[in-house]
Amino acid sequence: MLAKRIIPCLDIKDGKTVKGINFLNITDVGDPVELGALYAKMGADELVFLDITATNEKRKTLSELVTRIAHKINIPFTVGGGISSVEDVSVLLDCGADKISVNTSAVRNPQLISDLANQFGSQCVVLAIDTNFINGDWYVYLNGGRVPTEIKTIDWAKKAVELGAGEILLTSMNNDGTKNGFALDITSAVSEAVNVPVIASGGAGTMEHFVDVFNNGKADAALAASIFHYKEIDIQELKLFLKNNNIPIRS
Repeated sequence: MLAKRIIPCLDIKDGKTVKGINFLNITDVGDPVELGALYAKMGADELVFLDITATNEKRKTLSELVTRIAHKINIPFTVGGGISSVEDVSVLLDCGADKISVNTSAVRNPQLISDLANQFGSQCVVLAIDTNFINGDWYVYLNGGRVPTEIKTIDWAKKAVELGAGEILLTSMNNDGTKNGFALDITSAVSEAVNVPVIASGGAGTMEHFVDVFNNGKADAALAASIFHYKEIDIQELKLFLKNNNIPIRS
């Protein structure tokens, strides 16, 4: 069994790290370069940086931020937010990103996934899915969780992998920021439906939640934000706890 990964996430807004609950009530929690360097030093396996207010006008700002982060860390990091073309990805990879994340742009133009996979390799393409449980099923939401669709999450995950996505970053909007645990049902369903790694996101609050999402959610990696930002859980202590619960984890 492959080692499970622990991934801190930094949501970026106007150059600052922010955090909300259920995608709302956004607050500033610090400098992303400093936090990224700290998490790398603390033993994070990877980092994810998501520009939650990305626009074409801000692309230069994001590129500069990626360059600064790349000089400070020695672990892989994924960058997402407003990416809609091969050119966008090329710039971010040149700045030091290892992988990129696409979300809304991929739903609106699925061919983008194939274009990126063909140009940079599937291992570089992370499909981010913001999902919400509505009327008895899980559906895909766009634009930072503001725009609902009629696309079922599992259907979209399978299609995206067929198109070339090499990883799925699955965020439960219902669980996001609540610290009540990950959405185990949809995480396990997506994990079983695709043959690429699935990163679970949304709801981490205790070390036991990570055990649950790896065992019952069948996730390959677990992403969290506020518990790390507010120093509620130490990454090394979390890894030791997981090892003691017989979960393969990187040192």
